[in-house]
Parts: sequence; structure tokens; C-alpha cells
Amino acid sequence: MIKLVTPLTIKKIKQLKIGDKVLLSGVVYTARDRAIKKLITLIRKKKKLPLSLENQVIYYCGPNIKGKKLGSCGPTTSSRMDDSLEELLKNSALATIGKGQRAPWIRELLKKYKGIYFITYGGCGAYLRKRVTSFKLIAFPNLGAEAIYQLTLKDFPLIVAIDCQGRDIYQRLERSKRC
Repeated sequence: MIKLVTPLTIKKIKQLKIGDKVLLSGVVYTARDRAIKKLITLIRKKKKLPLSLENQVIYYCGPNIKGKKLGSCGPTTSSRMDDSLEELLKNSALATIGKGQRAPWIRELLKKYKGIYFITYGGCGAYLRKRVTSFKLIAFPNLGAEAIYQLTLKDFPLIVAIDCQGRDIYQRLERSKRC
């Protein structure tokens, strides 16, 4: 297992290869469909963002918040956010976390901007919650679970699904099935 601490850097990311198992600690930001759409609208209108994207990790997640307690916080399907990834990368985000395959052209974007795509375990939101040491609402509270939250992680389990060279674990798996 490779231990990483945020903020990430291109130097750290360049060392990672598809299939690497990572334990991530530090701050990440949740954002999914509606929050991502709002961020992209702000970027395109050249408005101030509610958080700096520089060297950040965006976790495609809508955590279950009950009062002041964090419940399940598993990943959502990343492909729904494919159309917005380039805007995030252009604004210096370095990584996303989610589940499932991305569109084939995402590999080229990650290669171009030196970004990385991590996957984590779907269906394990209660387990993953145990790896979150604190959380804080950052933006768009009217979106409920889809608001942007800052999560502080401790040894959060990830797998490198697409590395900054554009290599894709899903593509590798497809090739191995043909042999």
C-alpha cells in the first residue's frame, strides 16, 4: 500500500501506476452532479469559487448527513461527471475519486493535465465513513447531500484506475479477458 497525504502534487502523482493501492489521508472535497454543474457555471462566468481547486482531490460522493453526524459516504458513478472533468483539471484539480469506468477520452485529458483517477469500493459507504475523521459543509447547502463538503480522511482506501500517463485499469482488464 502506498500512503499519500494531501495536498497532492504532480510529482507525487507521476509516481503512481494503474493498479496501485493507495491509502489517502488529508483533505478532499465531495462534489457530484449538481455541485459540479454549479462549479462549472461559476468557472465559465469567471466568478469566485467557494474553494480553491488547486492541487485538490474531488470525491464524487453525496455523503449521508444526519444532523451533525456523517453517515455512509460511498462513491458515485464517475462517468456522469466526464463532461466537466476538463474544466476541473484546467483549474488545477489533480485527482478525482469515484467508481466505474470513464469515457475513453478521459485518459487523454488526464495525460494532458497530469491528473489521476482513483476508484474506491462501491457498496461500502459505511466502511468508508470510518476513514473520515471530520467533515464540514463548504458550499451549496441547498443541494443537501449533493452540497460540497470538506472531508478529512485517514488511510482512505483507493486504487489507481487511470494514471497520469493515460493508462486505464479497465482497458487492461479487457485485454486480459481476451487472452
